[in-house]
Amino acid sequence: MKAMPVEYLIGVFIESLDAEKGFSENTCRGYRNDLEQFLKYLADNRRSRAGGPVDIDSVDNLTIRGYLGYLHKRNKKTTIARKLSALRSFFHFLVKRRVIEENPAESILTPKQEKTIPSYLPVDEMFRLLDSISTRGILDLRNRAIFETLYSCGIRVSELVGLNTMDVDNRQALIRVLGKGSQERIVPIGKNALAAIKTYRQVLQRKYGISEQISGPLFLNKNKGRLTARSVARILDQLVTACGLLTPVSPHTLRHTFATHMLDAGADLRAVQELLGHKSLSTTQKYTHVSIDRLMETYDRAHPRK
Repeated sequence: MKAMPVEYLIGVFIESLDAEKGFSENTCRGYRNDLEQFLKYLADNRRSRAGGPVDIDSVDNLTIRGYLGYLHKRNKKTTIARKLSALRSFFHFLVKRRVIEENPAESILTPKQEKTIPSYLPVDEMFRLLDSISTRGILDLRNRAIFETLYSCGIRVSELVGLNTMDVDNRQALIRVLGKGSQERIVPIGKNALAAIKTYRQVLQRKYGISEQISGPLFLNKNKGRLTARSVARILDQLVTACGLLTPVSPHTLRHTFATHMLDAGADLRAVQELLGHKSLSTTQKYTHVSIDRLMETYDRAHPRK
């Protein structure tokens, strides 16, 4: 096939991610955004035929190198690496479909990544944040339950808002989580989080007749629909400001905090990997920095012959 419009091919590729690989809606959206940014770069740099759409024949190794140079002025290396990965996957798909003969992104090296240390809250600040959440109204009770659950389980905010009432097993203190790529896992949940959820759902039933025995979203918005990840982040911003914490905190910070506190307390790295739902152990290892830092501090402070 010749002179295929890149815009059309991107659409076919995104459909394949959903239909063939079972990628989540968020992942597919991320791929689409990255590829559409590349398409815009091609159009802006006049790599299309005169008066026509950008076509795949206009893309070669030099085109992609030029695009990475363009990104380098505006993005972090982690972002550039992700966008390059999206391009590699896209062109690999086109090679398999025999739209093109070679992958122009295959020989381009991924930018060397800076080692980033995940932000987290110390134990006392984490407790301070949770204890600062009011329990006066039903939305307060919901918020307390939400953030107790995030810290107790270490789940992603997208996984939290996807929870249904039937996903919580009070008897065994477990929750069922649907993670990335529709992968299901079972995660323990602490008694404080369970108690907060129970209190919230009891008040919800008493005031509005919404029973936890009826399958539906575990956490509801003010209109009694499913809460969104964006709303959870906005609520957390308000709580952090009211609490007076100086550290920037996002829902993902609570996931980092969970992992850091677990490893600090001696939890096995592979067990934490399972709890977080990481495919690769190397992804989990970034949380060991705190334990190592504290180990070195203890060594420097205590060893008689440093």
